[in-house]
Amino acid sequence: MHLPERLGDQVRIGVALQIPEPYATVIQSTRAKLGDPLARAIPPHVTLIPPTVVEPEQLTDVMEHVGEVAATQAPFVVTLRGTGTFRPVSPVVFVVVEEGVAQFESLQRAVRTGVLAQDLRFPYHPHVTIAHEVDDATLDLAEKSLADFEATYAAGSMRLYEHGDDGVWRTISRVPLTGTAVTHRVS
Repeated sequence: MHLPERLGDQVRIGVALQIPEPYATVIQSTRAKLGDPLARAIPPHVTLIPPTVVEPEQLTDVMEHVGEVAATQAPFVVTLRGTGTFRPVSPVVFVVVEEGVAQFESLQRAVRTGVLAQDLRFPYHPHVTIAHEVDDATLDLAEKSLADFEATYAAGSMRLYEHGDDGVWRTISRVPLTGTAVTHRVS
């Protein structure tokens, strides 16, 4: 995982939608069994804003911005199904977001403005990482281990995370999606 360097008392943050239980436990347990060193440090999630460094005095502005975006976005249905990989570009295996892609894309575009405006290292592709920073054989095993995984749930809130000095990402704010636009599920 690419972590931007912090200077002085800067804070490293990220914005994501956390995967709910019982699916989070399945994903996190699989990641731990595969020996991914980040398995217990990162809750299963779909990233909106990758690791980003801000000044401590900007945190209030960041929270207000995330809240303003959440007020314009309605909860939506997410279906996760099967696995994919970013290899050979990046050594990552992930659970595929099958339903909800357009909503994730819209949400990340909206949150990646204002105080959180930034260029991305890679084009945005919503996914749930299950293996990263492991050897190729383990990446192959990760792809097979959750190939039959499936989960459908309502995504109803964003989380603002802070990356601690111990390497663990912790929720510092949970912001419900309260917009009124209705997203219909197409069967």
